[in-house]
Amino acid sequence: MYVLNVSYHKSKDGGRTFQAYDAPHGDHHDLWIAPENPNRMVMADDGGAQVSTDGGLNWTTYHNQPTGQFYRVVTDNHFPYRIYGAQQDNSTVRIPHRTAGRSIEERDWEPTAGGESAHIAVDPLNPDIVYGGSYDGYLSRVDHDTRQERAIDVWPDNPMGHGAEGMKYRFQWNFPLLFSPHDPKRLYSGSNHLHVTTNEGQSWQVISPDLTRNDPKTLGPSGGPITKDNTAVEYYGTIFALAESPVEAGVIWTGSDDGLLHLTRDQGKTWTKVQPKGLPEWIQINSIDAHPTAKGAAYVAATMYKSGDFRPYLYKTMDYGKTWTKITTGIPDTHFTRVVRADPKRAGLLYAGTEYGLYVSFNDGQQWQPLQLNLPPTPITDLTIKNDNLIAATQGRGFWLLDDLTPLHQLSAPVAASKFHLYTPAPSYRMEGRGSATISPTAGQNHPGGVLLYYSFAQKHDSTSTVKLDILDARGQVIRTFANTDKDLGGKNLTKAEKAKIKRELLPTRRGMNRFVWDLSYPDARQFEGLILWGGGTQGPRAVPGTYKARLTLNQQTQETTFTVLPDPRSKATPQDLQAQFDFLQDVQQKLTETHEAIRDIRTLRGQLNTITGPLKDQAPAKDIVESASAIDKKITQIEEALYQTKNKSGQDPLNFPIRLNNKLANLVGQASTGDYRPTEQAVGFKKEVTEQINQQLGQFKMIREQDLPALNKLIRDKNVDAITLPPAAPTAPSSL
Repeated sequence: MYVLNVSYHKSKDGGRTFQAYDAPHGDHHDLWIAPENPNRMVMADDGGAQVSTDGGLNWTTYHNQPTGQFYRVVTDNHFPYRIYGAQQDNSTVRIPHRTAGRSIEERDWEPTAGGESAHIAVDPLNPDIVYGGSYDGYLSRVDHDTRQERAIDVWPDNPMGHGAEGMKYRFQWNFPLLFSPHDPKRLYSGSNHLHVTTNEGQSWQVISPDLTRNDPKTLGPSGGPITKDNTAVEYYGTIFALAESPVEAGVIWTGSDDGLLHLTRDQGKTWTKVQPKGLPEWIQINSIDAHPTAKGAAYVAATMYKSGDFRPYLYKTMDYGKTWTKITTGIPDTHFTRVVRADPKRAGLLYAGTEYGLYVSFNDGQQWQPLQLNLPPTPITDLTIKNDNLIAATQGRGFWLLDDLTPLHQLSAPVAASKFHLYTPAPSYRMEGRGSATISPTAGQNHPGGVLLYYSFAQKHDSTSTVKLDILDARGQVIRTFANTDKDLGGKNLTKAEKAKIKRELLPTRRGMNRFVWDLSYPDARQFEGLILWGGGTQGPRAVPGTYKARLTLNQQTQETTFTVLPDPRSKATPQDLQAQFDFLQDVQQKLTETHEAIRDIRTLRGQLNTITGPLKDQAPAKDIVESASAIDKKITQIEEALYQTKNKSGQDPLNFPIRLNNKLANLVGQASTGDYRPTEQAVGFKKEVTEQINQQLGQFKMIREQDLPALNKLIRDKNVDAITLPPAAPTAPSSL
């Protein structure tokens, strides 16, 4: 028998005695014991979940699964923007939404203001100044630059042990905190009143009456009858949701946890109750979203699950709350709602977070449909939209991000009915970082890097259809071509590595929506089989910021669109610097291709020479031919060994055998492509030096092709010898018949 609490207790005698055990976290909620093996158990608590295989003596840690329970989510104006949230029984965090690495690791997380239940507000002018709440009405200001923290409670009265009836202001566990979208110095906070500061919390002003029911029946002590639980976490009759119109200063909406909606149109001087008809009396107003473009419009999400009512409650108003429309059609009655958000780019496009996942509406809430994709069926506690990204806070699965909403902005009935459609890509930043297919269980998936290209098909297409995606520059010159099959793609005589890359970059052609990522790279330098480089690369340069085109071809039909590549806002490079870097790397890449093509040709020539001279080496009339071919072989071997270290057979061999000219040139690819900088003068000088040495070898090979080979071919013709011979046939054995 087990009993769960902050620690867990185990009894082996039917409950007569118990022994206490520790687990990695406290506040346990649930325990599952495998019926066929009581030593195998799973425990759920405020920190996540753990597994034991030895009857609870040892438990796994949280590093094998993402289990963060986030209450709310906000972002800042940093680049790349960061995601903020408070996690149950753990710290508040701020996490970059993309990094320069292959994933978003724990090293990219850092704690920020507030406690486990906080709303968080980030200074719009300085993203290193963060405000965060907690229970007991605690409110902190953290300066990440100076590492200083300041307590700026609206009213610093410790409520511990007191019921809500004894407090001047009632602050609940998850009290709202919000900067005005019109005044970056104006920070709001909600108790049962609305408060505002314009001096970073040095002083607070009350700008509302009590905006709750203020019913004494709901304001007594928490807990009982044996013991109380007065931590202020359970305070009732408080403002639970808050929003100011982004298009009309001073228009502020509030919603209480006891079912009241209020509106002020004059920055708090006067308030009006604006209740939807049919709204349950004691419902919790969980979120309010003021319309991003329309005056007087707002959306409300409310929950009644604490009273056993699991139905969704979503409402909208277009007239400052005079009339409301319930908008829940398409959401099941068991999926109670926590949040609704309106897309700022497309009118009528809404997103709703429910207890079991995410929903989308394209007609302002008249009809909803799931937008689950690969999102687990988990409670969605909050949503926010930033730079055409949709970020979801979940209760038990951490943060999730839908990294491109622009296809939803462009989706329409004609588009959905079309045979195929190429969507216009969102502007994409030229910056480091890319996603990895293999990441640790607790790492966040990084932005894939480059341009996200979306296209859709009315039906699936296999290799019998020709599907191509061309990337073109502003002049219409093709940069890269991608296809759904590897036939006739990439030229002839491809190496295994080149073939593998083409296969990795094949276009998906599923029915419905498909995504392909162009990583901004131009074609790689050609390789040859067995190429080994140390500290060098053959990758093509990245595209410079500017305008580009994408062209999708399905059999004989094409569609074309234009997109933009943006510079990294953090970079100090000028357009001229980036163009100089591109031109330098393009020159290096082209010279590498020329060098490697020469090595390919040398090896092809050597094979042909051996094919010819092998059968002739014992023929006296062909002595001159063999000697001439051997002389050519010796010359091209010297050239090959000057261009490439032919002794290298494995990746570690360059430690023993000095690299040659191609590797020295390839080394510049890695050096000059680091960061956003024009090449250094010494890089330009070294490139000139090594290129001249390569050109000298290529010039010698050219002479062999233009002089020595024609002379050898003429000699072969003049000698008129048989290049192909066989040994005499064995005598036929006499028949036994």
